[in-house]
Amino acid sequence: MNIGFVGLGIMGSPMAANLLKAGHSVTGFDVSAERVEQLSGLGGKGVTGVVDAVAGADVVITMLPDSPQVEQVAPLVIEYGKPNLLYIDMSTIRPETSRWVAREAAAVGVRALDAPVSGGERGAIDGTLSIMVGGEAEAFEAAVPVFDALGRTVVHVGPAGAGQTVKAANQLVVGGIYGLVAEAIVLLEASGVDAVAGLDVLAGGLAGSRILELKRHTMVKREFTPGFRIDLHHKDMGIAVAAAREAGVSLPLTGQVAQLVAAARAQGHGSLDHSALLKVIERLNG
Repeated sequence: MNIGFVGLGIMGSPMAANLLKAGHSVTGFDVSAERVEQLSGLGGKGVTGVVDAVAGADVVITMLPDSPQVEQVAPLVIEYGKPNLLYIDMSTIRPETSRWVAREAAAVGVRALDAPVSGGERGAIDGTLSIMVGGEAEAFEAAVPVFDALGRTVVHVGPAGAGQTVKAANQLVVGGIYGLVAEAIVLLEASGVDAVAGLDVLAGGLAGSRILELKRHTMVKREFTPGFRIDLHHKDMGIAVAAAREAGVSLPLTGQVAQLVAAARAQGHGSLDHSALLKVIERLNG
């Protein structure tokens, strides 16, 4: 397929690279000229604007930081896309924004899907992302060859906006686990127990998780090179809290995790990996 890709950041760049490896043609744009040049070096075509990325594409993918960026780019995709374009927004944004995009797209015959991902930079590089997709079933089936190049777990979870709701649930669980792993490290170390050995045991039992598998050693070493930044998780927790309000449900642990993430950002850790919640728990304990 001819794929236009807008947003070549930490996640978007390796995703575009995997689409090229799968045999697709990729025309990409990003506000960073360096990222565009990187795509060109991999065999893609770098362009200088959204409209150029969209022109002639069978599929357009956007991977943008937040709802305002999607609200700015989506009208251009819809206006300049060719008839029956498949537009896949893989950003993590508010569900209501995804529903708005789907309505605007449908009005002119563009098929839109919201397809946020989980798995972080490592999953994007390895092509093992989990992809939660909202939208029409026919559009989902048309997008499967694209998703197969990007992820290992791909699920159509419901109508427009449903993908974003599932992603909000994902982020509240991820944030909660990071917070609990941080507390476990503080408890182990304060008790004179080797945290590495302790977490190795936890990772092999019922407490085991993908986070423990991938991040326990870097957390103990206090290495917080970002795979997914605190700033972005702060945004995502806001989406989760807002989704809970819209659904009329009480999620008390989600609220507490959101405050821990907000504290990490307030303490100046926004550019660090979200595993840096450990720094907040340490500060609470002097």
